[in-house]
Amino acid sequence: MRDIDLFQQALGLQSPWHVTGCTFEQRRLELRIDFDKGARFSCPECAADGCPVHDSETKTWRHLDFFQHEAHLTARVPRVRCPEHGVHQAKLPWARAQSGFTLLFEALVMALAKQMPVNAIAGLVGEHDTRLWRIVHHYVEQARARQDLSAVRRLGVDETSFRRGQDYVTVFADLDRRAAIFVTPGRDAGTYAQFVEDLRQHGGEPGQIAEVCQDLSEAFLSGALAHLPDAEITFDRYHVKAQLTRAVDLVRRAERAQHGELLKRSRYLWLRNPNDLTDRQRDHLDELLRHPLKTARAYRWMLKFDHVYELPADEAEHYLRAWCRGAKRSRLRPIIDFARMVEEYWLGIIRWFESRITNGLLEGLNSLVQAAKRRARGYRSTRNYIAMIYLTVGKLPIAITHTK
Repeated sequence: MRDIDLFQQALGLQSPWHVTGCTFEQRRLELRIDFDKGARFSCPECAADGCPVHDSETKTWRHLDFFQHEAHLTARVPRVRCPEHGVHQAKLPWARAQSGFTLLFEALVMALAKQMPVNAIAGLVGEHDTRLWRIVHHYVEQARARQDLSAVRRLGVDETSFRRGQDYVTVFADLDRRAAIFVTPGRDAGTYAQFVEDLRQHGGEPGQIAEVCQDLSEAFLSGALAHLPDAEITFDRYHVKAQLTRAVDLVRRAERAQHGELLKRSRYLWLRNPNDLTDRQRDHLDELLRHPLKTARAYRWMLKFDHVYELPADEAEHYLRAWCRGAKRSRLRPIIDFARMVEEYWLGIIRWFESRITNGLLEGLNSLVQAAKRRARGYRSTRNYIAMIYLTVGKLPIAITHTK
C-alpha cells in the first residue's frame, strides 16, 4: 500500500477528497489534500446538492501528531455558488470553518482542558495558548447556545473570585441538576438581571424559579427580590454559620490582648467543628473551656446555635427566638450583633426548615471551581475563568462539529 493510500484511509477521506502527496521535513509531516476536477458540493447554508465550485483557496490545519512529530493538512478549499445563498466556503470533512485546527485536534484539546491547565496543553502540543483558548471558547459558547433552562426550579447563587480579593464572578447553579448554568462577572444586584435575560434566551422564565438559596449579601437579596419575585429565598446555612464563626473570632481577637499567652495558637480550635478536632486538639480546647474566657462563652453560644439545625421545623423557630433573646443579653458585642442580624434576616434563615436547600452543592463543587481557577490562571482574563467554570461544572454537552 502506498503511503498516500494509508493516510487516505487514516483520515477517512471519501470522494471527491483524496490525499495527493506527503512530505516529512524537520520533524513535521505535511499531507496535501485536493478534490477531483469538476467536483460539486452541497451548500453550507441550505445543504442543496450539486453546487459548482466558484473558486478556491489553499489553507493549512494543525492535525494530531504523527507519533512525536507535528502533522499538518494542506488543502485547496473550494467556495461554492448556491442559486439561493450565493458564494460560501464548502464544508470540509476534517475541520470547521475559520479554524486552523482539525476537528480531531480540537477534540483532543477539549478533552485535555477538563483535566489540565491550558498553558500546559499549549506546551504539550507546541501551540500558543491564545489559539487554544479560542477553541475552548468556541465549543463552550456553542454548547451554551443549545442549553435548555426551561426546567430549572431551584437555584443556588454564590460568588467566587478569579484573583484573591478581586475580579469576582457570580455562579448561578441548578440545584437539581447539580450544574452551573450561568456565570457572569461581578457580585451585585445586576447579576440577577443578567441571569434572567440569559434564562429567557434559553427557554426559561423568571416565574418558574420557585426557590433561591444565596448568602446574606444585600446586593444578592435586592437582586433576587427585583428579578425573581415569585421565588422563596433561603439564606444558605453555611454562610449564616460563617458569620457566627467570624463573631466568635472577633471576641477571641479582642481578648487576646489580655490573655495572649493562653489564647496563643488557638484560633482554629474555636472555629472548627468539634468532631473534626484531633484528640490532642480536643484536650487543648477542653482546657481552654475551663478558664473564664469571653471567647469560651462566645464558643458555647455558637454550639447552642448549631443545635437549631438538628431540630424539626415546628421546634426550630421557637428555639431560635429563645437563642436570639439570650444572645442579645450575652454582653459579647459580636454575638449580640450576630443575633440582631439573624432577626433582620429572619424569614430567609428560618425558610431553610421548609426548603432544606443549601449552597452545599456549590461548596461541594468548589474544589472543581478552584481547579478551574488553576486551569485559567495566568491569563489575566475573567472570560477564560468563566469558560473553565462552564467546562468543569456546567455539565455542558460539548460536541465537536463543523458548526462555526
